[in-house]
Amino acid sequence: MTDQKVCLTIAGLDPSGGAGIIADIKTFSAFGCFAAAAIASVTYQNTTGVFGAVHQDAASIRGQVDAVMDDLAVAAVKTGMLPTRATIEETASIMAERNVTNLVVDPVVRSTSGYDLIDEAAIRVLIEKLFPLSLVVTPNLQEAERITGLSIQTVNDIDAAGAAMLRMGARNVLIKGGHFIETEIPSGKATDRLYRADGGRDVFEADLIETTSTHGTGCTLAAAIAANLALGRGLGEAVSIAKDFVTRAIGTARKLGRGHSPINIPATAK
Repeated sequence: MTDQKVCLTIAGLDPSGGAGIIADIKTFSAFGCFAAAAIASVTYQNTTGVFGAVHQDAASIRGQVDAVMDDLAVAAVKTGMLPTRATIEETASIMAERNVTNLVVDPVVRSTSGYDLIDEAAIRVLIEKLFPLSLVVTPNLQEAERITGLSIQTVNDIDAAGAAMLRMGARNVLIKGGHFIETEIPSGKATDRLYRADGGRDVFEADLIETTSTHGTGCTLAAAIAANLALGRGLGEAVSIAKDFVTRAIGTARKLGRGHSPINIPATAK
């Protein structure tokens, strides 16, 4: 019997269970991977917003991740909310030391409710230290704007942001289009774009689902990509499978809470 693949998430804890580490664990498990986790921040949040956080320091990140990686053969790592310059630097140091090849960086910089999760100094370190170590970076449109300083209004702007992040050192960049609609995009489609290191661009489309049940979509997508990389799939296939998985999770979401309900991460990806 083949050994179970291990996936590690280094991210924030959402106590309401919709996003962050809990969403990542559910997603890894759905794809049959063994889930391990290191908490970078304990947030105070629910479906209506983020109200605060207590961040872990660099030593805590080091202690958690080393304990996991000294014992388990980690096949892929996904990072989410890394709130401070020190925690980003420590994470990057560990990834370099461990020669992690399947690293998915979800650059979580702002919550859906508008709460800034990291400051500008931390963003600069994220770009300088972690982007070059990643296999893929997965920003949404708002994150892409904050990282690049560009205003995204058209598809050409999305292309420019993707190119800018490649110049910043990312090997591949998946910009999640979400609800973005322009005349050249088929109506009713949610479109993501993968900008590759070789200069190519792949487009992934799914039916646009009109809903407010979107809490945890970004975390789940990045975790699903990491799980599929761990299972030996190529990046393009991993993204395609992950997008289908998230679309199903959005479409079957139940109404929970008073704000943006969490998506319905299935127990199995089959």
